[in-house]
Amino acid sequence: MYEQFLTQIMNKSCKIGVIGLGYVGLPLATGLAKCGFGVIGVDNSSSKVEQLNQGISYIPDVPTAEVTELVQTNQLTATSDYAALKNVSVIFICVPTPFDSMKAPDLAFVRLAAMSIVPYLQKGQLIILQSTTYPGTTEEVVQPILEQSGLIAGQDFYLAFSPERIDPGRTDFTVKNTPKVVGGITPESTHLAVKVLAELTPNVHVVSSPRAAEMTKLLENIFRSVNIALVNELAVLAERMNIDIWEVIDAAKTKPFGFMPFYPGPGVGGHCIPVDPYYLSWKAREYDFYTRFIELAAEINGDMPYHTVQLVSHALNKFSKSLMGANIIVLGVSFKPNIDDARNSPAERVIELLLRDGAHVSYHDPYVPTFHVGGSIVLKESIRLENIELTSEALTAADAVIIVTGHRNVDYQWVVDHSAVVVDTINATKLIPNNHNKIVRLGTPN
Repeated sequence: MYEQFLTQIMNKSCKIGVIGLGYVGLPLATGLAKCGFGVIGVDNSSSKVEQLNQGISYIPDVPTAEVTELVQTNQLTATSDYAALKNVSVIFICVPTPFDSMKAPDLAFVRLAAMSIVPYLQKGQLIILQSTTYPGTTEEVVQPILEQSGLIAGQDFYLAFSPERIDPGRTDFTVKNTPKVVGGITPESTHLAVKVLAELTPNVHVVSSPRAAEMTKLLENIFRSVNIALVNELAVLAERMNIDIWEVIDAAKTKPFGFMPFYPGPGVGGHCIPVDPYYLSWKAREYDFYTRFIELAAEINGDMPYHTVQLVSHALNKFSKSLMGANIIVLGVSFKPNIDDARNSPAERVIELLLRDGAHVSYHDPYVPTFHVGGSIVLKESIRLENIELTSEALTAADAVIIVTGHRNVDYQWVVDHSAVVVDTINATKLIPNNHNKIVRLGTPN
């Protein structure tokens, strides 16, 4: 069975299933299909399934033309029926792993995916979990669920973990050339997973276990979280010391060794950095261990939306205005520039705080037509905001504009020219003269 599986991988005769067709699953599914595998995508969203089967992509990183070609050649199909997994040899699980209101891991989507596989699990299939999670999830959560089928992991079917490394909007490193890490519950599981992934990307790094692979993903993102927190803290200090932190970072990065630049901002967003540290800190308590350094970094980053709103309040005070009743425009609500992904965007908490304090808030983001805020400890009411057109009239009518995310297709000189006050949290206005002291930049003397 094992040797036959290897042959099927090499000659691309085996079919692959991908559960979860979002920002991780769809690029993976199309990447594998372009390699020559027949791919079946499974998602509970009927609208996603319908669009894909019509050859339409809803993820900017995956061109519609690419999906159309793969659908027309039957390399890629989509369904909401998990029974289709009976006919595949490899199943990737690419579902969300958020946290709950208490910052504890929420594995509901992972559990549901595993339970949905159980009725259709076949001998000889390979299951690869890609969803970011705490060390032990593959063996402690997914494996017992799959074994409810009566089949034994490592004996009747293969099981491995290989973390996703998708960075939305990035074109230099994609699913096709980003190195992969993989660890299986048995050497055979690992080897088969490596063979599949090697068809997608040439560099596959093997670790000793799923737990090591799960920890690898958390280390990658916690590294970023901690360094962003460091520079966020220094940015707040720099404001008090009348130093421009952006100038300092530019100077420090001239050192060709021993330094890597990170930049401050209104908070952290996306599907990884705001979430992953809590997965590890939660799991660490099982071992009577408290990840103080990691949690401190998360706390500092979580405070930055509050600091941003303080900057807005102080900026308005200079013009004898109050935050209460002020008209505020937020520029950019996606979690990073030039993408449509607004998951865990710091703009959400910034807007909630502004609304809580009595401001009237609207936003402009050319990539995000609607944006949901509220339903949180800060703002209990759930509110759906609509993207506004950015006009000179709208800017002139606003008491303040906050730049939260810096999209390349926004003319910030024009924004400053037509605004009374601009609070810049990302240094988008660094080259614009502040002749009338109307620009307030995070991390600089104000």
